[in-house]
Amino acid sequence: MEGNKCRVLLVDDEPEFLETLIKRLRKRNMAVEAVPSGEEALAHLQNHPVDVVVLDVRMPGMDGIQTLNAIKTTHPLVEVIMLTGHANVEVAVRGMDLGAFDYLMKPMDIDDLVYKIEDAYKRKKLHERMGHKR
Repeated sequence: MEGNKCRVLLVDDEPEFLETLIKRLRKRNMAVEAVPSGEEALAHLQNHPVDVVVLDVRMPGMDGIQTLNAIKTTHPLVEVIMLTGHANVEVAVRGMDLGAFDYLMKPMDIDDLVYKIEDAYKRKKLHERMGHKR
């Protein structure tokens, strides 16, 4: 394991977006992996523990809400940040009702995303220390 690095899983079906995000988050000393679908995110989580999932709301196959539900069912302490376009804000808000940590509008400022990931990571660590199962 990589010490105290925040482990982040990016889930988005846009390869260029993922590539850029991976580079920027790794520069900020985060351990980052990426997958292009909700189904692959769930498979990844079975074998690779992560702290924070950054999840696109709109994807082919399993959408963001279905993926969020599945993550929260099987990995309740993992924090999830939803990414959404202008047309899907209500979906992201619904995600918060279902246990998402927060949401951001695309295109987002990388610093805003980093702050939200750091906050989500702190909350996860706090819940782990307190022995929460949620």
